[in-house]
Amino acid sequence: MFNALKGFIDSIAAPNRVATPAQTEHALQLATAVLLVEVMRADNSVGELEEAATMAALRQKFDLTQDEIEQLMALATQTAKGANDYFSFTSRMNEQFTQAQKIRVIELMWQVAYADAHLDHNENHLISKIAGLLHVTHGEYIAAKLHAKAEANI
Repeated sequence: MFNALKGFIDSIAAPNRVATPAQTEHALQLATAVLLVEVMRADNSVGELEEAATMAALRQKFDLTQDEIEQLMALATQTAKGANDYFSFTSRMNEQFTQAQKIRVIELMWQVAYADAHLDHNENHLISKIAGLLHVTHGEYIAAKLHAKAEANI
């Protein structure tokens, strides 16, 4: 999986190459993971609860082994540190995900934000920003937030 993800990153550098279906799937996994990692890092204190919630969210969204999730998390963390914006990640999602899948990503982001039972204003701002980039309506955004909050028993 790591080689496939590395291949995807290399394909960004050479955009004339056509991505295979596997590369497209890995790109979507990486994009989702980067956004979840960004929520995890938004409050400037990455705790075990948020990291576990991020891994659980990836497990819920994708059919990956524990080893693949750990590799994806490592690559997402590295990619997030070098990212200048979120458009490259959200644009792929907008091209490939249904509206329901994009709403689910927002809900997973809320799950990560609520993992430590404290919603930081930076987490709230980031998720709002990503929801806008994913063309998630305000009503869908609020519904995802309330569903994640209820699951967290907050």
